Amino acid sequence: MKVHVANHPLISHKLTVLRDKNTDSPTFRHLVEELVTLLAYEATRDVRVEKVEIVTPVQPTTGVKLAEPRPVVVPILRAGLGMLEGMSRLVPTAEIGFLGMVRDEKTLQASTYANRLPEDLSGRQCFVLDPMLATGGTLVAAINFLIERGATEITAICILSAPEGIAVLEEAFKDSGVPINLVTGALDERLNENGYIVPGLGDAGDRLYGVV
Repeated sequence: MKVHVANHPLISHKLTVLRDKNTDSPTFRHLVEELVTLLAYEATRDVRVEKVEIVTPVQPTTGVKLAEPRPVVVPILRAGLGMLEGMSRLVPTAEIGFLGMVRDEKTLQASTYANRLPEDLSGRQCFVLDPMLATGGTLVAAINFLIERGATEITAICILSAPEGIAVLEEAFKDSGVPINLVTGALDERLNENGYIVPGLGDAGDRLYGVV
């Protein structure tokens, strides 16, 4: 599994404001969109393209366009929905699917309660959006879901990640045969006893949608 921690002053600056408990929900949502656009730039470096012939105002030339089948962007509900606009701004022609997943607060295990995805993902590059990679349970379940439908390359985009979650992901997919990539804005210290990232930013879903 490839892990890329985006090291950029703008990302660090925006993350600092995002972490601040005094940042209100409208500002938080706006910052998440901006951060995801920056992370998506890194995550799509290897997006598949194909050559295309065009004519500029000066002469014919050869360029590239996104290859078919188009990539699929999969926000994990609910918090991943707040990342969708930032990703769509960079890749507006991508197909969008949704996975609704919930984590049991006692067992920390994730289960799927909603699915709006193509039945067949054969040959598709998938980009999974989830703000926090904490225990790793939600992302493991989501990635397994995509692999079962034939996805051939999966990139997870997370604003923050914990070492424990990365270790779980690496162990879960070490023998999958499917390239798994992680692009994250920061690698934090650890998880606390409640499964929250430390120092983290709290519950991303609650902060996105104003529930405290």
